[in-house]
Order: sequence, then C-alpha cells, then structure tokens
Amino acid sequence: MSSEPRLVQGNEACAEGAIYAGMRFYAGYPITPSTEIAEILAKRLPQVGGKFIQMEDEIASMAAVVGASLTGVKSMTATSGPGFSLKQENIGYACMAEIPCVVVNVQRLGPSTGVATAPAQGDVMQARWGTHGDHPIIVLTPSSVKETFELTVRAFNLAEKFRVPVILLMDEVVGHMREKVILPEPGELPVYDRLKPNCSREDYYPYRADWDKAPPMAFFGEGYRYHVTGLFHDESGFATEKPEVIDLQLRRLHNKIYRHLDEIITYHSEQTEDAELVVISYGGTARAVSRAVKLARQEGRKVGIFRPQTLWPFPEEAVAELAGAGKKLLVAEMNYGQLLLEVQRVAAGRCAVTGCLQTNGELTQPETILNKIREVYEHAPGN
Repeated sequence: MSSEPRLVQGNEACAEGAIYAGMRFYAGYPITPSTEIAEILAKRLPQVGGKFIQMEDEIASMAAVVGASLTGVKSMTATSGPGFSLKQENIGYACMAEIPCVVVNVQRLGPSTGVATAPAQGDVMQARWGTHGDHPIIVLTPSSVKETFELTVRAFNLAEKFRVPVILLMDEVVGHMREKVILPEPGELPVYDRLKPNCSREDYYPYRADWDKAPPMAFFGEGYRYHVTGLFHDESGFATEKPEVIDLQLRRLHNKIYRHLDEIITYHSEQTEDAELVVISYGGTARAVSRAVKLARQEGRKVGIFRPQTLWPFPEEAVAELAGAGKKLLVAEMNYGQLLLEVQRVAAGRCAVTGCLQTNGELTQPETILNKIREVYEHAPGN
C-alpha cells in the first residue's frame, strides 16, 4: 500500500480495506452499484493468496461465505437491493451459529429492482430486521472514501471479535464517488483475529462462553469436531428444545453485543455544543448536510451535525442527550423516514424531531436541506 495520495473510488476503498483486514475469501454475484468490489477483488485476491468465486446467485454467495469462515478464513460478500434480500436467510444462520463475516450492501433505489444506478438509503431497517427472529446485528455506514476503507477494516474486526455477521451499509453515492486519499500503511490500523480455543479437542465445547462473551472458535480442518446448526443449540452445538437453554443462548447472543456498546458504537458530531438545531444524517446524504450546515452558520443560525458511523446498535445515549438538551432535531436521509422513526422513539417527545426526506433516485441537494433548516429553525414544528 503506497503512502502517496491516490484517486480512489468508494467501492475500491472497500475492496482494499477488506484485503488490509485480512479477508482472503470472497463469494458474490454481480449487481449494480456494488459490482466494482467484485471486479477489483477478482484481480486482487489471487495476488495475496486469496480466493475469489462468482456464485450462481446471492443465496449461494452468502452460503459460501459462511462455509469459508468456518474454515478460519476471513470472508466477505457484497451486493445491493434485491441481492441483499436474498442473503437474509443465511445472514440469520450466521447470527445463530455465530459465524463471523462481512456483508457489504451498496444501497440503490427500491423496492424490487427499482432503479439500479440510483442512490437511496432504504435498507436501514432491512439491515436491522431483514432476517427473522430476535437477533443482534452490527451495521456500519461510511460517508467518504477514506471512511469506507477504515470502516471496512473495522467491520472485520467487530465480526471477528464478537462472532457476528457485520453489515457495511454503503450507498451508491459513496460507492461510486472518487476522492483523493492516502490509504493507511500496514500496521497503522488495528487488525483483529478471532479467538481460538486453548483446550484439548476432547474438552472443546464450541458454544461455551460467559453470558456476555463470544466463545472461542475452532477452525474446520484443524482436528476439532463440532456440530454447527441454525437450530437453537446447547454449548455442544447440538439442537435443543429446552426452554431454559434456548433462553440462555438468545440472551447471550444479545448480551455479547449490547454489553459492549462502548466498543461498537462510533459517531461524529460537529458544532453541537451551541447548536439550537442538530441535523442527523449518514452516508452520502451527510455530505450534502455538511455543506448546508456551513451555509446555515454563515446566515447566523446555530446548527450542528450528528453523523452516526454505527447505525445498529443505534447510538441511543448520544441522541437522547441531544434531545434532553432541548435541541431541535432534523433527520436527513434518502428514504421515507427509517432512521427518523428511531430518532423520534429515542427523543420520546422531549424535543421537536422533523425529517428532510427524499426518495426519487437523486442525492438530496444542500439547498434542499438548507431550506428545511431555515423552516425548522424559525418555526420549530412538533413531531
């Protein structure tokens, strides 16, 4: 990796960040606007001793990633829109079986096939609840090319540490834009590898762990024999229907995430200390928000920015603090209010929460957001 400035596309930064993190297996199926990730990795992975395979569909792609991860290889797939929908069943399997992997979703306009090349942020709730049942999930979202690289590395670190599928929720704007960046040299960013067992093969229980921890993970092919299933299972890995064991397992799956929020949740805030209005945004939309807030400040309006990098688990504590301080909140996103509803839930009526929502296949322009800022700042509409 050169320390010289480079003109890098967002999807390219994702591919390079995955390799930096140690990803050596990719399975996928081409779909706009994520295809460049597959194209780049088809060339780059063989150069670093990795494997690239184009599967027959998105369902098989996710299954291949799960299987490769069980052998100890850091694994990833990338998709968009309809492909993300097809992956959900095997994402759920990875949640239940505690199989680390990274799923990149470069969002496009939907529902269904929608508009393949148009930006949107309509998969926020699908990323959280797309697979059935109560399950924890980690979802990260970048707003720049450099951040795409860094959050891809972080996605692998979180997946490996907590033994969960981690979703990198990009959008077409971030995936396809190009910026001049200096990518980190090896060793500059931390890289985490999953914890392996230190006991004998006979004493190994694949799902034995403290109530808020992920268990050590033996690799297939290294002599440890154990059962993997999507059914509820006990610490041996074999299926169970005992209510007390089911309850214990599901609680631990949640506790290993929600007892470690300080390690998982990150966000950026700018000029929120004196702000009377805070704009909450993420991904490509946050770039337009940054310009709009700058213009609003020039007009004498005290406006700040809150930009979550971690969408799920949602940064409730930080948003609740903003709401509790009596600041007006404006949520800007390219959908009909998916994160807006979450902000309203956390605000719990303590402040005005308004949306600047757009879902016509175009990036919300700074002027549109600025006009909404003026309206909210002056009139302070309620929820």
